[in-house]
Amino acid sequence: MGRKDRVRVGDREAALSPEGAALALRLDRWLWSVRLYKTRALAAEALSAGRVEVAGVRARAARGVRIGDRLSVSLGGRQIVLDVLALPDARGPAVQARRCYQETVESQLNGQKWQAAQRLAALSKPHSSGRPDKKERRTLKALARAQGGG
Repeated sequence: MGRKDRVRVGDREAALSPEGAALALRLDRWLWSVRLYKTRALAAEALSAGRVEVAGVRARAARGVRIGDRLSVSLGGRQIVLDVLALPDARGPAVQARRCYQETVESQLNGQKWQAAQRLAALSKPHSSGRPDKKERRTLKALARAQGGG
């Protein structure tokens, strides 16, 4: 087994090979370990809200995730489909955590479309130059009064 077939997490190494397929890790812990969620509580909350599916079935936090499982995760309005490659022993650096899963090609293409749609939405949203000055505040109050709101 070469260096590319292993993931280093802390002072331990986890194999990317299918020999570890019999082992399982709690899904909430795996989501936290691979840095998809900042805290384990947020991962558990996402699971209880139904934002994570394993093989097309809504999953609970205590469900065991195994190497080879396909996860569908809703993160910030974007649907991400991942294949599990490794089960880390602990939460490690982001570079090593990224080696524990692989995003599918369809998911990457959908992500690019989603980003383009977000950019267009941001361009159509009005942006202010900051906090209104005294004259602008008076104009806004007069407009509110004229519309019956003030």
